[in-house]
Amino acid sequence: MIDSTPPEEATEDDIVLALEGVSRVYGTEVLVRALDDVSLEIRAGDFLSIVGPSGSGKSTMLGLLGVLDLPTEGAIRVRGTDVTRLADAERSRLRGEAIGFVFQQFHLIPHLTALGNVETALLYRGLSPRDRRSRAMHALEQVDLGPRHDHRPVQMSGGEQQRVAIARAISTDPGVVLADEPTGALDSRNAEKVLQIFNDLQSPERAVCIVTHDLHVADSARRKISMLDGRIVVDELLGAGAGS
Repeated sequence: MIDSTPPEEATEDDIVLALEGVSRVYGTEVLVRALDDVSLEIRAGDFLSIVGPSGSGKSTMLGLLGVLDLPTEGAIRVRGTDVTRLADAERSRLRGEAIGFVFQQFHLIPHLTALGNVETALLYRGLSPRDRRSRAMHALEQVDLGPRHDHRPVQMSGGEQQRVAIARAISTDPGVVLADEPTGALDSRNAEKVLQIFNDLQSPERAVCIVTHDLHVADSARRKISMLDGRIVVDELLGAGAGS
């Protein structure tokens, strides 16, 4: 039996990100319904994974959750605000404040140190250089890279570069961190370390959401969303997750 009922009710204040009846259709003459009437609530404290085969809609879901795309139908709410009704500039501002992104490819700037790369997320936020540096260093320490703050990407392993990317994502103190195949370019040892970091980053104030095709990664979360043909088919609690 297909179970698409969220595992537990959330109060409105708990919900940091939500899709409400969202569909995404591509094409003009030939229409492709990549997402079909999907509703999902991500709550403060969630550590969840989104999993499904190629073409299931998980990448489309990530783009909508991250407000990188807009739905054909339905609403996206960030901290209760329907972002589909905002102007582009206001939507970008809200996205930058509320959501941190981590991708499979690290997207680090080669000539900057780890500290410099993290600081890029804090530019244009009205912070002094000293405050930017302090917040960036704190984020690097959270991913155990404080001693490597002065190393450039070429001087770091793949796992370390991904941890710099995670530090950059959390330096703005977002309410939710979205990660797209964050272990896809890593060996098994570094993948486990990155998964543990994501587990540690989840807090009562912050949600972490990982989109993956890897069932081991998906099962490391506390809540797993399974997708098929543009719909959520299972939304289940897994227990203690990676930190157990």
